[in-house]
Formats: sequence, C-alpha cells, structure tokens
Amino acid sequence: MISPRTLRNLKREFRQSLLAKIGIVVVIAVVLVAVFAPVIAPHNPNRQNLDNSKLPPLGFSKKTTQTSSEMVDGEIQITNNTTYVKAQPSHPLGTDQLGRDMLSRVIYGARTSLLVGLFGTVLAMLIGVTVGLVAGYYGEIVDDALMRSADIMLAFPSLVLAIALVGMFRRSVFTIPDPVVAAGLVSGMPGQIAIPGTVVIVVALVNWVWFARVSRGEALTVVGEEYVKASRSVGAKDSFILRKHILPNSVTPIIVLATIQIAAIILLESSLSYLGFSGVNLSWGFDIAQGKDYLATSWWISTVPGLAIVITVIGINLVGDWLRDALDPGIEGEGGGV
Repeated sequence: MISPRTLRNLKREFRQSLLAKIGIVVVIAVVLVAVFAPVIAPHNPNRQNLDNSKLPPLGFSKKTTQTSSEMVDGEIQITNNTTYVKAQPSHPLGTDQLGRDMLSRVIYGARTSLLVGLFGTVLAMLIGVTVGLVAGYYGEIVDDALMRSADIMLAFPSLVLAIALVGMFRRSVFTIPDPVVAAGLVSGMPGQIAIPGTVVIVVALVNWVWFARVSRGEALTVVGEEYVKASRSVGAKDSFILRKHILPNSVTPIIVLATIQIAAIILLESSLSYLGFSGVNLSWGFDIAQGKDYLATSWWISTVPGLAIVITVIGINLVGDWLRDALDPGIEGEGGGV
C-alpha cells in the first residue's frame, strides 16, 4: 500500500520534472507497441522478399552502381550505370538484406527486450533481495560469506561475466502463444512469442548483486529498530520478522533500483543478441549484428534498431530518475550510469 506521503512526493516530482513526463510517455509507448505488436506491425517481421532487399527509409534514397559488359567490334566494353533506389511507403523504415520490413522487426524486437528486461529483473530481485536481507539481518559470518560472494561477482565486467555464464548453460528458447494472434484479431503474423530463457537466467545472475547490496543496507538499518527488537523479545521467528518487518521497510529503494536495472538488462540482452548468444531472431541486438556488414550502403539496417534501444533505455532511465528523486535520492545502481 502506497502511503499518502509517497504519493505526494511522486506527484510533486512529476509536476516539476519535464524529463519524468517524457520518460513515462516513452515507456508507455514502448510497452503498448510491444503488447499490440501484431496489430501495429504492417508486415510479418519474418517474411522475406528479395525483390525489396535493402530499401531505404522514407525520405532517403540509395545509390547503386550496376556493371554491364557487351562485345563491341570484337572487344569487351564494361559500362557502369548508376541508379537510385527510392523508398516505398509500405516500408517506412526500409527493409533489411532479406527484404524484411524494418519497422515490423523493430516493433517485434521491443517484445524480446522488454520481456527479458522484466523477467531478468524480477529473477535478479528475488535472488538479490533474499541474499541481502539474510546477510543484513544475521550479520557476522553469514554477512561476510554472502557479501564476499557478491564482491567476487562485481569484480568481473557484466558482459564478460554474462558470456562466461552463457557458456555454462545450454542455449534454450521457450515459446508462448501470442494472445493477440490466438484471439483471432490478426492473421499472417507469428503465432508464438520466443523468449531466450538462458539469457533471462544469465542477466539475473549478473545483476542480483546490486539488489543484494541495497537490501542488505536497508536490513542493517531496520534490524536495530525497536519494533524488530520487540518482535524478537516475544519469540517471533526470524522468517516472520524478515517477512513482516524487514522486507516491507526495504521495498522502496528496491523498487527504484528495479526500474533502473531494467534499462541495464535491456542493454545487456542486446549485447548478447548481437554476439549471437540469444537464440531468437526478433531482437534489436540481432538486427544490429545482421546490418553491420552493410553500414556503408544500407546504414538503416543497424541504425533503426540501435535508435530503438537508445530511446527505450533513456525513457526507462528517466522514469527511474523520477522515482529515485521522489522516493530515495540516495540509491544508485549499475543502470544509473546508462
């Protein structure tokens, strides 16, 4: 239950911050696009049409040079003809090297990034909060053992650690039915939503330490309060105290950190997809990797999904900054520097 004071702080910071308004609009827009992707996308994102390969976005044209040869007076003459490929209204953001619509792929790629960001953050929060609360509550040897493990995790760069963990697990992708397609609202779109299960687990294992550090600090503060001592004096179990007293009074900074970490996990998921560890082909990182060989001639194949990542991460970080300023100005996690 959100307290009236918390609501007042949120409203005050929201009214005073233009960036918070922009962030919320961006996040809501991205979420709606991801949820209703089959309805919004103009084409099936996996449909190939080589006749429309590498079409430029609206407002741009692409210069191509075609070489032809013919025999003239017993000699072969080579002619270079320059032509311009114009954009098509049916593909407003252009197409990739296989003729797939970039707008549709960016729309569907939002699903993968948001699902991995959400599931990865929830799993990291469950692990980290449990470890942090136990370490802060019991202290001494338990605290040293758990937090030194967290320090070891922090000694490695996130991407390097993630790649190492991916190598320890078999790459797996699980699918769930697309509710929009299953309901018969649209046809001709992918009927399954692919979620890279291994990536979700890996990003959670990389990011749980931030939740552990924050929740441990909150537990150390709360454990000395009088109501905790009173619960102990009447014989309350440790599990009851942790669940009823420690966790509820630590939830605010955890929520703020979770919002910020979603952006960091989206970046990490895109990096893993770019390197080929994801296992799904409807991903912003995957599309950037597919277009890297065509940057000189068809820059939009990589640029369009790259801009989608930038806009989404900035929007989430703006929302996270708003929550941090309103609820807990002292919190700072890895995602805060994105």
